[in-house]
Amino acid sequence: MRSAAELSVWRRGLDRPLSFVPTMGGLHGGHGQLMRSARSSDQGPVLVSIFVNPLQFAPNEDFARYPRTLDADVAVAESCGADAIWVPSVATVYPDGPEDVMRIQVPDSLQRSLCGGGRPGHFDGVATVVARLLAMVRPDRLVLGEKDWQQLVILRRLVADLGLPLSVLSVPTVRESDGLAFSSRNRYLSGEQRERAAALPRLLRATDDGAIDRLPNALRDAGLEVEYVERVDPVTLQPCGEEKAISLLAAAVRCGGTRLIDHVFLMSRAPLVAIDGPAGAGKSTVTRAFAERLGLTYLDTGAMYRSVTWLVRSHGVDPADGAAIEPLLDGLDLQLKSLPSGGQQVLVNGKDVSTVIRSPEVTASVSAVAAHRCVRQALTNQQQAMGAKGGLVAEGRDIGTAVFPDAELKVFLTATVAERARRRALDLEQRGFPVPERSELEAQIAERDRLDSTREEAPLVKAADAVELITDGMSIDAVIDELVGQFRSRVGEEVWPTPGN
Repeated sequence: MRSAAELSVWRRGLDRPLSFVPTMGGLHGGHGQLMRSARSSDQGPVLVSIFVNPLQFAPNEDFARYPRTLDADVAVAESCGADAIWVPSVATVYPDGPEDVMRIQVPDSLQRSLCGGGRPGHFDGVATVVARLLAMVRPDRLVLGEKDWQQLVILRRLVADLGLPLSVLSVPTVRESDGLAFSSRNRYLSGEQRERAAALPRLLRATDDGAIDRLPNALRDAGLEVEYVERVDPVTLQPCGEEKAISLLAAAVRCGGTRLIDHVFLMSRAPLVAIDGPAGAGKSTVTRAFAERLGLTYLDTGAMYRSVTWLVRSHGVDPADGAAIEPLLDGLDLQLKSLPSGGQQVLVNGKDVSTVIRSPEVTASVSAVAAHRCVRQALTNQQQAMGAKGGLVAEGRDIGTAVFPDAELKVFLTATVAERARRRALDLEQRGFPVPERSELEAQIAERDRLDSTREEAPLVKAADAVELITDGMSIDAVIDELVGQFRSRVGEEVWPTPGN
């Protein structure tokens, strides 16, 4: 298809979600993986666009000689599962010409570093053309590669800030046999230049915290002209150091007349995810499924506090009496075990309490017990020990503020009181417990919110850097998809692959 009209007619005939892979042509193995990933995830149609965007090339860059190989591109797209190719002209994308189009201005904070520093206006051009293409294609999902991480961050921000009704799927960098990331510009390299270029990924992979300062000289010694070597926060793209457990080390070099980019993630520990929120927001259900999808360990801190509450009640201790509770914590053996069925077994001093800790009696007392400093300190110490190596997702009411303040992703998962009361009633019914009147449940939940948010020790508050997610009207799958998207905006597939991908 070449015209907007042809695209519109084709688009109207679709009855399944559309995945969109925008490219500038010169298709290669990396593009092929984008198409295969789009195809494999839900079997909906896949559209590839080929458009060499004049707005993202500076006057001294290679717009005129950028690869234009339509016949070969069609063959690649067909072999990789694309349903259609759209090849619009400049007049189709920019009816009044590129000079007069309404342009997107990318925040300076996202483009002053990495490639943006030496290519002023480049990412404004990228954001503008992608916004134009999305407006015409109207896809359900945008499929992008992680190779240009800065571009991926900017386009995720574009989708979020414009409130576009689509998701973003990121695909890890695909490499050739010598480690060089697939790029349309690789074909410019001579045999000798190709050998020199392969030093870029090799040296990046061999670099750790102590060797970053030596990397520029190592690249020059390999015969490459260094444009930049920078270590940045993967989300903000701001310079960072060893204080970040997960950071991005990126470089741009020139080999002959060819510009190449690449990056690696540096990790001092595996990723941590903290999910906080009030009672009845569905944290346990979605956190467990989210952890399973991403291969993270699920830490149910709510079950830990419920277990202590059960212990307090079983000893006949007043939940408000912190002094009487403290001796019960000495030598406490609290274990959480994942079951083959996907559930979780909770043991307190060897006794299985998995079911009884969900009773209305425990629920009514857990806020009072959890408010005591001795309880929170004892369980926080256990939780932090469990998370020292990372690789887990924890949910509770102070995970992002008190337990794991350095988590890569913090989410404040919530819902209205009415919605949480509805869910609580359904949960009680399914577990075989009596179901109070809805108004009584709402009053209980509102009071628990008040107690949790006003307690002296680690009150329930949204962390300043947490993402708030209000789940009213969202299915469990939709909430999990949102969490996965937030995680992937911080931790690339290439450094923490999704199991089974």
